[in-house]
Amino acid sequence: MPPELLRDVLMRIEKSESTWPPRKNVVACAGVCRNWREIMKEIVKTREVSGKLTFPISLKQPGPRDSLLQCYIKRNRSNQTYYLYLSLDQALNEDGKFLLAARKLRRPTCTDYVISLNPDDMSKGSSTYIGKLRSNFLGTKFTAFDAQPPSAGSRVMKSRSTRLVNFKQVSPKVPAGNYPAVHISYELNVLGSSRGPRRMQCVLDAIPASSIEPGGVAPTQTEFVSSTLDTFPSFSFFRSKSTRVENLESGRPMSAPKDGMLVLKNKSPRWHEQLQCWCLNFHGRVTVASVKNFQLVASPEQGVAGTEHENVILQFGKVGKDVFTMDYQYPISAFQSFAICLSSFDTRIACE
Repeated sequence: MPPELLRDVLMRIEKSESTWPPRKNVVACAGVCRNWREIMKEIVKTREVSGKLTFPISLKQPGPRDSLLQCYIKRNRSNQTYYLYLSLDQALNEDGKFLLAARKLRRPTCTDYVISLNPDDMSKGSSTYIGKLRSNFLGTKFTAFDAQPPSAGSRVMKSRSTRLVNFKQVSPKVPAGNYPAVHISYELNVLGSSRGPRRMQCVLDAIPASSIEPGGVAPTQTEFVSSTLDTFPSFSFFRSKSTRVENLESGRPMSAPKDGMLVLKNKSPRWHEQLQCWCLNFHGRVTVASVKNFQLVASPEQGVAGTEHENVILQFGKVGKDVFTMDYQYPISAFQSFAICLSSFDTRIACE
């Protein structure tokens, strides 16, 4: 088929299949061969521009600017796993599009949440491992690590330039490492009372504070570095034998925010006299009262004027026994949002 004709056909497919599950045809076209994949990667725009989630890298890209992207999380208590889905309707049923999964690992001094693109393989040695969330001993501070550099110049906390594969050392193109992406801090409750709402703060390392201003820009990943992740987990992955990720050290407790970093704080709820509880307006997306519910807005200390402080960037809330909604928008990504929400699941006596 002539290249011009092939491109025209693929452009028509991409334009017509705008939502899931029909959009799986776009992913299927990208999996035909290398030539088709390169063409589709040129055609499919970033999440911010197109408003569509297509390839796995979309989960590392900022959400839409003009609205909240609606997702939901399902919790499996028996095996301590969490699954993130894209909402395809308001029913929050099994028809959602799977996006990410996480598994909770308790350790003597901390808790880890391993985040993966594959719901059936949530190990750090998997080619679908994309990051993790780690808490401190008290469960009051968390650090989300990205397995890939979130932006140019990102600093890895600890890595090795070589890895052992079949007892042979190989040098990957990009060293395996933990790149700090989000620092989450919950205010210590010295009184031990759970009557009031939680207070939390999130510092996003790679996102400048100016990104929430009109015309502001956040870093956008366009591909997985030295990776073969070209399809969503509903299709086969090409797994490499050299994808083992080394165990890395935990993140340090969150320090004072550096100049220029985006800082988010939970929106203060209002006390409802009739209901006798703290209330936030989730516009129908949250139906069950819970201490885990929150809305994050830009911190007033960052000097952003006007109504930007009232603009909800991420909201999370309970709608069932083990079902929670997660809605996010620019400038944060699905991966960053999921990591922040996972921190809310962790039990922290010091904060409640």
